Amino acid sequence: MSCCSVAFAGSELDRADHIRSDPERLEVLKSPQASLLLLDGLAPKLDGSNGLKWGRLKDAPEGAELVFLGMRLGFGCFAAVPAEGSTDPAYSPQETMRRTWAAIGLMSAEDLAIYGGARSLVDWHARHTFCAKCGSPTVLAKGGWQRSCTNEACKAEHFPRVDPVTIMLVEHEGRLLLGRQPRFPPRRFSALAGFVEPGESVEEAVAREVLEEAGVKVRDVSYIASQPWPFPSQLMLGCHAFAESAGLLIDTTELEEAHWFTRDEIAAAMAGDETQRLLTPPPVAIAHHLLKWWLDQ
Repeated sequence: MSCCSVAFAGSELDRADHIRSDPERLEVLKSPQASLLLLDGLAPKLDGSNGLKWGRLKDAPEGAELVFLGMRLGFGCFAAVPAEGSTDPAYSPQETMRRTWAAIGLMSAEDLAIYGGARSLVDWHARHTFCAKCGSPTVLAKGGWQRSCTNEACKAEHFPRVDPVTIMLVEHEGRLLLGRQPRFPPRRFSALAGFVEPGESVEEAVAREVLEEAGVKVRDVSYIASQPWPFPSQLMLGCHAFAESAGLLIDTTELEEAHWFTRDEIAAAMAGDETQRLLTPPPVAIAHHLLKWWLDQ
């Protein structure tokens, strides 16, 4: 499975790491031709062709911190750190997310990759304006790929974080274990998933999460593919494992239900057959691509 086949991956922006730590070159890039990714809070703004909407640096809110996203078509690309949420008071956070997902469904793969990276980065800045070590204010550094504490006695450096999450297909005698959370649409099932905890490997995280959520012991964990997931900033690690038995003990605080599904059921659901007892994840999710990978084996 190609990393660029999943949503939010495969950006063609040149991240230009050598420029980030050069304040003089960064200032030169902040020319009238520099591009500014226009966002409504954290939601994307689209142009008339359902592409990301770009403006110029003069369109940034006064006093806003500017994050250097990279180089595009020979010019610097930036995004302004917003206050969290929509800038339109008429929209609730839930409505803003609904509009975000509606826009995501219209965007090209390249625009999704640019938006995903920018969203994760500016969201991190919006939530890390104070030092986690001493509580003093922080300021943007290295073009937005660092925040520095302003307390001379502290001077802690903070970097944008990514949270690793395992998402796994669990197989037993030709069937797959899929579960659904209460927040999912009716009949929507997906692969089990969970955060990697400190002090454990990806393989250990897969085994622990499946045992905790479904009461199933697994073996032979293998890695398939990954996906950046910008809500807020996760790295989904797609894996496959074999279950030692089919008995389930569901943790209802994590899952509403979980079942074993046959290859024919999953193939029909992936083909759009809504008479099946499950609906599969949309193409924007790595779980969709993991299911496709499994069917192709």
